[in-house]
Amino acid sequence: MKTTKKNSSKIHFDKDLLKSPAKTEEDFTTKDPWRVLRIQGDFVDGFDALHNVGPAVSMFGSARLSPDDPYYKAAVTAAGLLAKAGLAIITGGGPGIMEASNKGAFEAGGVSIGCNINLPQEQKANPYQTKSLDFRYFFVRKIMFVKYSVAFMIFPGGYGTLDELFEALTLDQTDKIEHFPIVMIGSEYWNPLVDWLRNTVLAKGCLAKKDLDLFYLTDSPEEGANYIISNCKKHGYLPAQQG
Repeated sequence: MKTTKKNSSKIHFDKDLLKSPAKTEEDFTTKDPWRVLRIQGDFVDGFDALHNVGPAVSMFGSARLSPDDPYYKAAVTAAGLLAKAGLAIITGGGPGIMEASNKGAFEAGGVSIGCNINLPQEQKANPYQTKSLDFRYFFVRKIMFVKYSVAFMIFPGGYGTLDELFEALTLDQTDKIEHFPIVMIGSEYWNPLVDWLRNTVLAKGCLAKKDLDLFYLTDSPEEGANYIISNCKKHGYLPAQQG
């Protein structure tokens, strides 16, 4: 059964919220309080729908990668392994890596969650969701990814994927969340970024050396999934193997 909150494709909720009062004649003293109630509604719907999903892994990556892309296939594999281990999968609900991750969980008989959002392009709910939600606001949606996850898995992607990656790393670095695995898949794609962090950001003193240990990079979806599963067993999110 799908849990869906309707959203108008003609309304840009985030843009309206973030619009400067200096550039509009709108009376913000009357409009913003109502927006707060709408934001509250997003939170309530999300918390209500996801409170009992159990331990979950949020998976991110480009919406633009096709089913014949190796990273799409890797996401299907990783999500299937995680789902079979008893972990729910949460994605942004759209195409590309999101679809692949939902597909892997769905085909494995697991819980496959899509946190969809209205976008002017790209975003279209994929058909592999056992629980589908629609959010008005990006920041509310992002809180759902973090709150209900015990790990992140990051595949190659663009600005949105980088946003999720660096937000998770920042929250982990600043001890704002329980420390959980942040697994990046695809060394060819991610190594230039890692090299920049090490050779430029760390060298300039803008990071501590230990900050580079906050993520785990691998080319293998099986290795990445097993890394997360082992961590979940270690911390009691999944039952330890018997015998």
